[in-house]
Amino acid sequence: MTTRPPKSIQDNLRFLCVEVDSQLASFQQFFETPTTAIAHRLLDRRGYAYNLKMRIHADCMKRLSAKKHRRASPPQMLRSIELIATDLERLTELTRDCIKQLQEVDDLAGLEPQALRTMVESIRSGIQLVEPAIGENDTPLALRLGQLQHGLEEDYRLRLASYVAALKKKDNTEELTRGLFVAHAIRQMAATLLHISEVIISANLGQPVNFERYHSLQSLIDKMGTHDEALRIEPLAETRSGSAISGIRSPNDQSNGYVAIFKDGVKRKVKEERQGVESWHEIYPGLAPKILSYQKRGQSAALLIEHLPGFTFEHLLLNESSELVDEAVKYLTRTLRSVWQETYTPESVAAHHMQQLQKRLDDVYKIHPEFHQGDLRLCGVNLPAFDTLVEQAKAREASLVAPFAVYIHGDFNVDNIIYDPLEKRINFIDLHRSSYMDYVQDVSVFMVSNYRLQIMDAPLRQRIMQVAMEVYRVARRHANRQQDTTFELRLALGLARSFATSTRFILDKSLARSMFLRARFLIETVLEADIDKSDKFRIPLKEIFVD
Repeated sequence: MTTRPPKSIQDNLRFLCVEVDSQLASFQQFFETPTTAIAHRLLDRRGYAYNLKMRIHADCMKRLSAKKHRRASPPQMLRSIELIATDLERLTELTRDCIKQLQEVDDLAGLEPQALRTMVESIRSGIQLVEPAIGENDTPLALRLGQLQHGLEEDYRLRLASYVAALKKKDNTEELTRGLFVAHAIRQMAATLLHISEVIISANLGQPVNFERYHSLQSLIDKMGTHDEALRIEPLAETRSGSAISGIRSPNDQSNGYVAIFKDGVKRKVKEERQGVESWHEIYPGLAPKILSYQKRGQSAALLIEHLPGFTFEHLLLNESSELVDEAVKYLTRTLRSVWQETYTPESVAAHHMQQLQKRLDDVYKIHPEFHQGDLRLCGVNLPAFDTLVEQAKAREASLVAPFAVYIHGDFNVDNIIYDPLEKRINFIDLHRSSYMDYVQDVSVFMVSNYRLQIMDAPLRQRIMQVAMEVYRVARRHANRQQDTTFELRLALGLARSFATSTRFILDKSLARSMFLRARFLIETVLEADIDKSDKFRIPLKEIFVD
């Protein structure tokens, strides 16, 4: 948040913070003096906190819809305050839930009330930080707010262990069960404070960020020897694996480029990305970006990666001149031939395309349930279900292994390939699936990633298909040189896999159906082929890649 909230919103936010603190104070008092009067006083105040929240929401909505307010009240700030108001009111709901449970306990002494009271005191100390953190755009204060969650989590674990031990004695089981509920509700309050902290930090940075992500980013930037205040963070993408990708830009950089790329997510996924990049540096230097720094924290991890200049192939295909596209394709195919030659390993390998497809079919059917049909018989002709065809092709694929392995990208989509026209250089990104494998895997993924670009313009569509076909021709010539006689059959199954699995990311019913039918056709074609004459088999590419 780069500006202060409007006065009317700030006033209601202050009233809401005071109300939340007042209810928490009553909650604390109940541990010392558990009277019906205190309980009723707290339970009867539900409406006030709710009304304050709704006033803030209405005010934010009015300003979001009014153009004249947008400069004074940025939309991101208003949306953040809406979230914070909802979280604050949620704290009062949790407080009332706790009181309802404690009213049923005859003697609070068995619940170690002083320990619970101390936990509530920590929550109250967090509430005192909310308003100044918002009003002053104070990230360090927001961090202090989020850090309370760690201590409260430890307190909760102590209460849990104590109550469970007491429950095993089978005394006061009902009271202890209610105590567990109260401890868990206070734990939820701590999680709510953490979320408020993350909302404030996100608003200050200008993009969504959680507590772990901020610490990882700060640590990585510190290793670069740059103060985070001197950098701008811009969201670039969010991957399907849950990782987030951001560009780090220096305001002093006259080229207006990124200093580095920040990628974070689940530790396992980020670790795979790091290993993939490092393996490319060892096996084929120059294709992968450099890793500037790596940071682990809890179950999360983050990478700071060199920013590569140039354009993705997707951008080139959709936006640049035919001359530049032709140049990029020339350097891409030259790079592929070089990689395949340099990393050649005379060991047979199987990609298991149909096995990959089976693992993803449930996700395909969730998006497109109409694809999930059983075996049919129409006019005396048997029409096997798609699942049946895949199972049959899986059995046939067992005999179709590549006679050699090469090092492949593993996710060779058009947005994972970068061409720098100044340096005449190809680079690969998003390398967490790289391994020694059948080169057909990369070829099939690349061809289908071209096809599924949702472009209806005829000349542009033709350009896209020509690029896909050129990579196919290069791969076909490489197969001939290596006497790879089952190349076309394996490619057909690879294309089928990519066509079918890609539909889970496509909501356009017409495009998805077209791709799914192509997958079925390719599998049927392979099942009808004579394996003993595999070198004679050819994929009907014109029929498949012409809309």
